[in-house]
Amino acid sequence: MNFEDEKDYIMRVIKEMVRVLFSLAFGKKYVSVDQEDENKYEVSGKKLSEFKAMIDQGKMNDAENILLDSIDYSNKNEVAAAALFYQYLSEQEEDFLRQNHYSREEALDGMKQLLGSAGYSDLIDLIKL
Repeated sequence: MNFEDEKDYIMRVIKEMVRVLFSLAFGKKYVSVDQEDENKYEVSGKKLSEFKAMIDQGKMNDAENILLDSIDYSNKNEVAAAALFYQYLSEQEEDFLRQNHYSREEALDGMKQLLGSAGYSDLIDLIKL
């Protein structure tokens, strides 16, 4: 597996985790989040779009720290917002991530931590990692 295949694989794994999480947590099929619906996802009053803006500014480590410090793992909407955060992170260009001291592997590790803390650790086993 070369480097390009590996990054695509990590993006696909995270996207599949998000899809299955939405199915389990909300009992519905996840296709993608419409821009209008995106605003309903937040963590402790901070909207998903604000976290995405921080990623776009190269502040993904700060965004992740804020997210993980304030998330209520028993709140399905907050867990969904965090999952979408990691999906968005995994979709960033490798050079951009590297310049900002982040990696797709860290996004995958964060997603695994999120699922475990939210009580969805069995989902990790369902998806071949």
